[in-house]
Amino acid sequence: MRTCFSFSLLALLLLFASCSHVQIDLSGSWGFKTDPEDIGAQKTWFTQTLSESIELPGSMASNGLGDNVTMETYWTGGMRNPTWFNDPNYKAFHDPDNIRYPYWLQPVKKYYGAAWYQKKIDIPKSWKSNSIAIHLERVHWESTLWFDDQLIGMKNSLASAHEFVINDIATPGEHTITIRVDNRTKDIDVGWNSHSISDHTQSNWNGIVGEMKITPMSGVRLSEVRITSNIEDYTITVDGVIGETRGERRETRGERRKTRDESREVKVVARVLEFDGVKKVFDLELDPGKNTFSFDLELEEEAGLWDEFDPNLYTLELEVSSGKDHDQVTETFGLRKIEANSQGIFVNGRRTFLRGTLECAIFPLTGYPSTDPAEWKRILQVIKDHGLNHMRFHSWCPPEAAFIAADEMGIYLQVECSSWANQTTTIGDGLPIDQYIWDESRRIINQYGNHPSFVMMAYGNEPGGRNQNAFLTEFVSYWKENDPRRLYTSGAGWPRLAVNDFHNVPQPRIQGWGESLNSIINAHPPSSSYDWSNRIPSTQNPEPFTDKIIPVVSHEIGQWCVYPNFKETEKYTGVLKAKNFEIFAESLAAHHMAHLSDSFLLASGKLQALCYKADIEAAL
Repeated sequence: MRTCFSFSLLALLLLFASCSHVQIDLSGSWGFKTDPEDIGAQKTWFTQTLSESIELPGSMASNGLGDNVTMETYWTGGMRNPTWFNDPNYKAFHDPDNIRYPYWLQPVKKYYGAAWYQKKIDIPKSWKSNSIAIHLERVHWESTLWFDDQLIGMKNSLASAHEFVINDIATPGEHTITIRVDNRTKDIDVGWNSHSISDHTQSNWNGIVGEMKITPMSGVRLSEVRITSNIEDYTITVDGVIGETRGERRETRGERRKTRDESREVKVVARVLEFDGVKKVFDLELDPGKNTFSFDLELEEEAGLWDEFDPNLYTLELEVSSGKDHDQVTETFGLRKIEANSQGIFVNGRRTFLRGTLECAIFPLTGYPSTDPAEWKRILQVIKDHGLNHMRFHSWCPPEAAFIAADEMGIYLQVECSSWANQTTTIGDGLPIDQYIWDESRRIINQYGNHPSFVMMAYGNEPGGRNQNAFLTEFVSYWKENDPRRLYTSGAGWPRLAVNDFHNVPQPRIQGWGESLNSIINAHPPSSSYDWSNRIPSTQNPEPFTDKIIPVVSHEIGQWCVYPNFKETEKYTGVLKAKNFEIFAESLAAHHMAHLSDSFLLASGKLQALCYKADIEAAL
C-alpha cells in the first residue's frame, strides 16, 4: 500500500458532469405471466413477450392477481388442523366451497409457485464502457434473471436485496429483462412457520416490493464496507473491499488494454460529511480480484454518541477512482458500543433495560413490509409512545427502511436470519438450511451491519435438530469474533449456550407454558416479594458445562389473549381480510350470543391489561 494526502477532485467532477444517467428506475408496468406447471424455463419464456401486465414494486396479491381461495388452497405455516372443518358448528353456517380460514388473516388472492416478470429497458450511450448492476429490493423469494436470452443467475435471499451484475452483453440500446420469482419452499426449507414466509403472518406473497433500479458500474467497485466505532477515542475503523468488475478495461482513450494479471493504482477518498476536517486520502495498488483495505478516521471533539436518548448519526462518504473508473459508497453510522456481562447489557457503558415488543411481519393492508422509512418511523413512534426501546423481528429481517428509522429514533433491534427451523426442518443436521443460515447471516451483516440500531442477532426462532447446539455454538462464536459490533445469541427461545452474549429464553415469566393454576399470577395474590433468582436457568453446554452468568432477555412473555373487536373488521381494506373475525362473529351469532360481543371484548381486554401490567411490573 502507498499512501499520500493530496488529491485533486477535478477528475471526479468531470466524471460526474459526463454521467447524465445516474440510474434507470425499473418501477412501473411489467409484462407478467404465472407458471403454475413450472414449464416457463423449459419453454424459454424469456425469449417471448409476456402479454399480461403487473405494477411493480408490488406483489401479485396487491395487483389483484392469483388464485381464488378455496378448500383446496395450499397454505404455508401455522397450526393447520384440517379436522377442524368437520366441526358441525362450522358446517352449519358455511358454504364448504368457500372457505374462510379460521386462524389468521386471509388474502384476497393466493398464488404459490413460479411467476414471470418482464420489462424492456434502454441503456444510454453514455454507459457504453460500463458494466451494469440490477438491484431488486425485497424479492419473495427466489429470483432467476435473464438479460435478453442470456441466463445471468439466481438469488434466494429473504433478507437482502438481490443484485445481478451484467458485463459484456449490457451494450447501449434496447434490451429485455425477464425475472422468474418463485415463492415455493424447495430444497431450502427455512421452516414453514418462519415469519419470513408463512401465510399466518405477512403471507407467502410473490413479487418484488422494494427499490428496483439499474446502475452503471465502472471498472472498480467498493463493497463490504464496514464501519466500527471506537467510543474510547472517538474514532472509526473503516474496512472494505475494492474489486474489478470487468475482465478487461480501458483507462484512457488510446491506451492499450490491460489484462487481468496487471495491477493498477486507485485513489481512495474518505470523509465524514458532518465534519469538514474529517477526511483521508490515500493510494492503493489494486491487484486483480478482491483487494481489502482498512484505515482509521478520528472524529472531531463535538461528536456525540448514539443511544436511545441521543441517537446522533454521521455519514461516511467513501470514493475510489482510477482513470475514468470511479465508485462511491455512502454509509450512515453512529458512535456506540454494546456489551454484555454478568451485570447486564450496557450501551456506551450505561446499563440498559430492554423494553421490547415482537414484530411478526403482519401487514394487513399490503401483505408485505413497507420499504418506506416514513412508515417505519410511524410504527416505531407507536412503540416509543408506549415507553419501549427495543424491537425483535421474529424469524425475519426487516427492510433497510426499518434500520434507517430505528437509527434516527434510537431503537434497539434484534434481527434474525429468516428462519424458524422447526417442524418441517432442522438445523445442524446437514440439510441445505445449514448453509443458507450462514449465507443469509453474511448477507444481513454486509447490507445492514453499519446501522447503529442493529444491536442484536440470532440465527432465528426456536430451532429443532439433534445437532443444533454444535451448529449454533459455531455460528455465535464465528460472528462474535468476526464482527463484535453487536450482541449474538444462538436462537430466540433456546438453546442456552455458553458462547451466547445473552440468552433469549422463555424464563422468567409470571405464567409459563403448562403451569396452568400453579403459575405466579394464578397461584399467588399480587405482590412484589419475589425475584427471578430461581427462575433464570443456568447455562447449558454439553462440553464443557458452565454456570457463568449471562444476561437474559425474556422470550415472548405475555401473549395474553383478548376477544376480537368485530368493529375492526371494516379496517381491513387491503389484500388481507379478517375472515377469521367473520367466522368468530357468525359462530357467536349461531350460539345466540351476538349481543354479548362488546361485553366479551371489554371483560377480556381488562383482564389482558391487568396481566400485562403484572408482567411489566414483575420485569421492572
